[in-house]
Amino acid sequence: MNLRLMFSAAVVMIASAACAADTVSASELAARLNALRQDGASYVRLRMEIKGAKPETLQLQIKQRLTKSSSEVVYQVLFPKERKGESVLLKRVGRSISGSTFTPPDSVRAINDMKEPLFGSDLSYEDAIDNFCAWEQQAIVGTEVVDGVSCQILESKPGKGERSSYASVRSWIDTKRLVPMRIEKYSSSGQLLRHIDTTRVVTDAGHPIPANLAVRGARQDSSTLLDGSRIKHDVSYTDAEFSAEGLKDISVPHGAP
Repeated sequence: MNLRLMFSAAVVMIASAACAADTVSASELAARLNALRQDGASYVRLRMEIKGAKPETLQLQIKQRLTKSSSEVVYQVLFPKERKGESVLLKRVGRSISGSTFTPPDSVRAINDMKEPLFGSDLSYEDAIDNFCAWEQQAIVGTEVVDGVSCQILESKPGKGERSSYASVRSWIDTKRLVPMRIEKYSSSGQLLRHIDTTRVVTDAGHPIPANLAVRGARQDSSTLLDGSRIKHDVSYTDAEFSAEGLKDISVPHGAP
């Protein structure tokens, strides 16, 4: 979500220690979070542990390119062997989101429903690419302590012309570090559809970022744990790597962690 890369999407989520927590308005806080999305290209190795009726652990690599107006993200399975090469391409240009998947040896399909799960996890495709901090409607709706950290609760709602499966998103923000400690996503009826906790924060290039996430979705018997602390910035990619055909290539960038 962004989790600089998950949460595209998450989500999404680099920090600066220089903000004044009690003087930041909702629009300013959302703008600061949005501004921390670094333009440029990066590479992440991610461990995804899916718990539930069909438990599974995946090793993924994530290739990402960001600009102020667009995001391109590729998720590719490196392990286990039987799923190696499965890939997902997600693109966001302005308010438009699109994507495609690749399943070896040669099956490519467009994603028609962004609510589908990412590799069977408790994250959807939409979670991996959306940017709710850029939505028009932002409000501070309270404060709460999460894991010993005092947080402001930022409520984000999509504005006119913004398409989303969610009617609102609440983020518990550690405003001293600009790290989201918890994210909850709701339907128009108020049903909680997604709950994401930051369980570990690390320092990357001098900035705190969420490294470990615990995700729960609509499935009561399932949860997903993410560990994505290995990251490399300023990676060189070609346009072809962010195409449906490029999904078939799971090569690791030179010098990647």
